[in-house]
Amino acid sequence: RSGSRRCIQEEHRSLVRKKHVLSRLHDALVWQALPVVQLLAPDERVCMHLIGTLLGKILVRLVVELKSEQYLLCILDESQKELCKATTMRSSLPTFTLLGKLADAIPGFADILVVEHSNLVDHLLMGLTYPNEAIKAAVCYLYGKLYSSPVGTERLSAHFEERLCGLFLNTLGRAQTKELQINCLGLLKELLKSDHFVSILMNNSKPEEESENADFLEGENPLPLVLKKLLLTRDEMLQAASSHCLAATLVHSPSRYAPAFIHADVPEFLFECLSCNSEILIWSVYCCLLLLTEERLFFSKCHTVYGIESLVRSLHDVLPLNNVELHKQGLLLFTEILKRQPVEIKLFTNRGVCIEAIDLLMETVNCPVLEVVVEAVRAVSAFLRKDHLSSPPVPYEELQKLLEAVLKRCADLSPPQSSKRHAVSQNEGDSSLLWYLLCVCRLAVEFQSDPMAQENAFTAPNSESKDTLNNFSKFLLRICDSLCIPMVMNYLERAVSPSVMEVFISTLNTLFTVVPNMRNKFSKKLGMGPSSLYLSALLHSNPALNQACSSFLCSLCLSLYSATEKERTSSQEEQEMSELLQKGLPQLNYTIAESLLLLAETPEPFSLDQSLCSHQHCFILLLYFACTHGDRFVPEAELFLAIRNFLLSAQDHGDCPPAYILRAALYLLAVCQDKGKTLDLRSLCTIRRILDGFPDLSLVYVHCPLLLKFFLHYPELMGRFGHQVLQLWFSWGDCKQTEIEEAGFGVSDQLNSVNPLLPILKSNSSILLILLDLVCSSSVEVAWKVLMTLRTFLETNEDILVCDLLRSRFLQILQQLLVESTNRNLPVLLSLLFLVQLRSKGVRELDSTDFKLLHQVSNLCGKCRPMDTDLLQPSLNFLYWSLHQTTPCSQQRAVAVLLSNVALLQILQKVLEHTWCRSPHSEPVYLSSEDALLCSGWLLVASLLLYQHRYNTEVHQTLSLDVTEVLNAVIFRKKKPILLLVSILQFLRAVLQQNFSSSLLVVVGENTAEGATRPQPPSLQDAALHPLAVQQVFSLVVSLQNLLVHKDFVLSQAVVACLETLVEYLYVKNQDVALHVASQPWHRFLLFTLLNRGRKSFLQPEVLRLMTLFLRYQRSNIISQKEISQILQEAAEANLAELPEATSRALHLFLCQVRGQ
Repeated sequence: RSGSRRCIQEEHRSLVRKKHVLSRLHDALVWQALPVVQLLAPDERVCMHLIGTLLGKILVRLVVELKSEQYLLCILDESQKELCKATTMRSSLPTFTLLGKLADAIPGFADILVVEHSNLVDHLLMGLTYPNEAIKAAVCYLYGKLYSSPVGTERLSAHFEERLCGLFLNTLGRAQTKELQINCLGLLKELLKSDHFVSILMNNSKPEEESENADFLEGENPLPLVLKKLLLTRDEMLQAASSHCLAATLVHSPSRYAPAFIHADVPEFLFECLSCNSEILIWSVYCCLLLLTEERLFFSKCHTVYGIESLVRSLHDVLPLNNVELHKQGLLLFTEILKRQPVEIKLFTNRGVCIEAIDLLMETVNCPVLEVVVEAVRAVSAFLRKDHLSSPPVPYEELQKLLEAVLKRCADLSPPQSSKRHAVSQNEGDSSLLWYLLCVCRLAVEFQSDPMAQENAFTAPNSESKDTLNNFSKFLLRICDSLCIPMVMNYLERAVSPSVMEVFISTLNTLFTVVPNMRNKFSKKLGMGPSSLYLSALLHSNPALNQACSSFLCSLCLSLYSATEKERTSSQEEQEMSELLQKGLPQLNYTIAESLLLLAETPEPFSLDQSLCSHQHCFILLLYFACTHGDRFVPEAELFLAIRNFLLSAQDHGDCPPAYILRAALYLLAVCQDKGKTLDLRSLCTIRRILDGFPDLSLVYVHCPLLLKFFLHYPELMGRFGHQVLQLWFSWGDCKQTEIEEAGFGVSDQLNSVNPLLPILKSNSSILLILLDLVCSSSVEVAWKVLMTLRTFLETNEDILVCDLLRSRFLQILQQLLVESTNRNLPVLLSLLFLVQLRSKGVRELDSTDFKLLHQVSNLCGKCRPMDTDLLQPSLNFLYWSLHQTTPCSQQRAVAVLLSNVALLQILQKVLEHTWCRSPHSEPVYLSSEDALLCSGWLLVASLLLYQHRYNTEVHQTLSLDVTEVLNAVIFRKKKPILLLVSILQFLRAVLQQNFSSSLLVVVGENTAEGATRPQPPSLQDAALHPLAVQQVFSLVVSLQNLLVHKDFVLSQAVVACLETLVEYLYVKNQDVALHVASQPWHRFLLFTLLNRGRKSFLQPEVLRLMTLFLRYQRSNIISQKEISQILQEAAEANLAELPEATSRALHLFLCQVRGQ
């Protein structure tokens, strides 16, 4: 027997013990019931545990294992008997518990109970009325299982409506224990699955208008108040269950049931629940509030104003959690509140909350999950409303940061062109981005009409805030141009989406008015965009897209017209163009190829239908504005032919296009001229006849180099319209240059040329005659521009021989300008005169025109003041060059003309005296206008001295100069420019050549100056050198030696020539002094310095001329026979044909001197 016990399996031992315990418990209850009851009754917890163990772990398990319906019926029968014979309701608790556990464990038990033993339901109602929450909890649990079954729901529908509903709500409303509360909510959750039960619970039998009234809450325990009571508890589980039930109610019909909850102030307590840490509760609250947003009462009762801060902080708190769905749900709720909030009720009454909302949106935009980013961008779009942000001060800086964050995020998430896996998400992302941009642009436009938003009210006095609407709008325009538009255009070029395209074009249309004073710049930038893309949108079958594109193109064209035609903007013309575009663009449903063919069509004779002309004119305007900004979306050769055909067709039909259409057509012809064929005579005659029909060519003129070239290219057009076109070209001024400087978005390269007329002049020099006519017949401003163009042309084209063509007209122009004593074009004309002289090759006889010019210019100089450098400098240059670039016969007559002009010599006297009155410049490397005038004056006087002496010309006015001042100007240079020193040296050389005895020049020495003290008797050497002194001679020689060290060819030649003339003068006056000067040991050191500064060759012009000078005066201590031999050897080895002219001439003089020795 003990062996058999050991054989019993361990798993059966527990069952044997339980059976034994049950047997002994049964015996105790039969024979000694009172002690057992007294033992268990005091501790209800122990009693309930015992009953639950007996029912749940033994009986229920047994029935489940048996799997037989007859045993279930048996239990139900027994339960029915127990409930009927129970003396108190408390004794029914085990039965209710057993039935609940069976319904939970066995799927079909609830159906059997409802069908076979429906009378048990009456006992359940009695249990709900008994004042014991444990019994009520058991009953509610069982009810929940019964109503979870479809059969039970159907069978017990009337039971609930007639008997259970009120009793249940009362039980739920007064429940105190958590068990009862949870079981009641479980039952409620099952009931809320049925729309019928929801209607009953919400008392939907009342009229709908009463449901929005607070009287609805007068019932004993209506469901909204019961759920609100549960939300007030601190138990997050009950709060979550309550919010679940609330959402389950609203989901059936928010419009029907939401008002009751709103009147009960449930939203207020929902917002309070957002401060919890339970993700489940927060999710449930988000769902409830999202459903409540569908009811306008939710906003009009200001629940959103109360709860927006809680929502923003809740979203801040849940973002660190790894729960994407929670993030999306919260952002969706935030978006709906932002979108549906009435304009008249301000959502953000506290600026701090608004800033927190912006920070939240920035944080969500930077989320690594794309789905969250898309929701965040939608929330940002809804946030960008004037009524959300209009409380001063408007946080423009924060908005700018938010905009940058969104755009940067969208740019980072944009896939490459080859990626097709994310096509759908990219489409959605681009659509969200564009909608966001549209909201931002509309926001900026709305703020422009609000004085409070123009500049923030809290800016300190006398200070400028950066946090302004203007700065924000400029930033918006700049970021859209640099980032948003290229990004979306890149996407649209790969796949055109009508929805994306519609929002994109609407956004572009709105951007026109974001910054009004930058509208023209932005229009030019858009004008350079792909017009083919705009046209493809215009041709799209989507009506909304077609309308948006038509409106956009109309605004763009009108804005471009206003920007490019500011010189002649006509309100009537602009109105006509606006009407044409508004009417014609929506009907322009042709491809580009079809539109080109359309231009050549001719309307039917006597037809009143103007649609063809309207379509032609619209298409030409689109082509015009596109081409003016560099968008050549039509092949130029085809366009050239189409425009030509359009003009021929219009002429054949007898129509004359409006001025703005013909202006566009001529421009398109000019732009495409190089790619198209040359116009035939018929086409040129047609254009000429059409243009003759306009009273003023300016009506069809476009300030464009290509159009200018077009008119000047064809002799038929240049002969008829060349003068008018050039007049318009120069009259237009530099207005386009101003636009170029203003245009931050770029312009066509054809307007960037400094002077595009120059290459046209080079190819057709006969245009110069028209330009000279313009100088005579035009205003001062136009004449000045023409003269400046001619001067630039002559300066840059040395090979153009136009002197004879121009010289004959200059006299007439000069005479006309001299009549206007204040004419500012005189300096330019005088510069042209000198440039024409420079371009003349060789020496020629002066004719009558030349002498008249010489006379006019010299008289003009006599009327000037020394400070009139702009007139005197080119005039003196002209006079100087007239003396040198002619034959001796004409030269003699020219000198006589000049020396007879007393006023000219007087002004020259004043100019030369200004040399030692001028203040030295800090840097002598540049030549100022005053220094240039001094150079011209000294050179002209030197030439007059030379030629007066040569031709013994009569002198009517002498020049008076202090020789000491002249010498000091060279000796004490004081940073004089090199050219001025060269000019003074030329004058000094001319004076030395004439031994200071010219009838034109009166030399005033130090001892002869007016007011000088009584001089001491001069030495014999000084007397011989008069008006020079020995000390002055030595100082001059030293200064000339120092000047030779400078690495300047012109200065070196002038210094050597002056040194040669000085020694010759000294040799005539006093041979001892001359030989002393020539034998200075410093000369040999000077030669070595010149040889070592660059090329170590003796074949340098200044070296050869110095050697020749020293040989002439037999100074063997300066140059030796060895050095002479070395020079001869270098000359023998050199290629004489390749030597510079100055070197060849100096070598020739040196060899002659050597041979003479």
